[in-house]
Amino acid sequence: MNARPPRSTIPRRPLQARQSRWAHAASAALLRLGLRPNGVSIVSIAFAALAAASLIFSAKVDAGARAVLLGLAAASIQLRLLCNLLDGLMAVEGGLRSKCGEIFNDFPDRISDALILIAAGYAAPSIPHAHELGWLAALLATLTSYVRVLGASAGAPHDFRGPMAKPHRMAVLTAACLLAAAEPLFDLNDHTLAAALAIISLGCVITFLRRLRFTLRDLESKT
Repeated sequence: MNARPPRSTIPRRPLQARQSRWAHAASAALLRLGLRPNGVSIVSIAFAALAAASLIFSAKVDAGARAVLLGLAAASIQLRLLCNLLDGLMAVEGGLRSKCGEIFNDFPDRISDALILIAAGYAAPSIPHAHELGWLAALLATLTSYVRVLGASAGAPHDFRGPMAKPHRMAVLTAACLLAAAEPLFDLNDHTLAAALAIISLGCVITFLRRLRFTLRDLESKT
């Protein structure tokens, strides 16, 4: 997280990797290079854009090149998440929290989610309505974040629960990219990515409802 709100501490998604030695070493190395948390947050969008481009172009090439592009997409998705992890560590450990840090912490995620999920729909051209499924997954992912931020603005705690929070969405899609690279061996023809988008969409609906229920209960308990 890149900033300290005036009336509360910045919400941090509970991540076990944040406590790991390698993550702290990586954040310290970036700080020594002169990088700043907000800049790393922006870089996460670049990795998301690379993942999106790889997904889209994977639908326009032969099976061998498609496997390479899907592997690149999977790696780019994970690098995007790595940026999301390190920017917060850099802000805290480097004492570089800024007044606009919370915006840089949250807003790039909305762009990155949309780029990746929408592109995944275009990476499965043989599946009817796969394009629409990608757009739907992106919309629902945004809603899960919106209800969290809206609840926090009304006085409820930030709720990061799943089953399809950001790390879960990206884990499903990363696995789908890797499995889709092997689809020619099983004659599945784009079914893996389409199935992943359907799972993400359904999970986001459940996540949205769970977060909304928690938020409403918390706010009602304070009245």
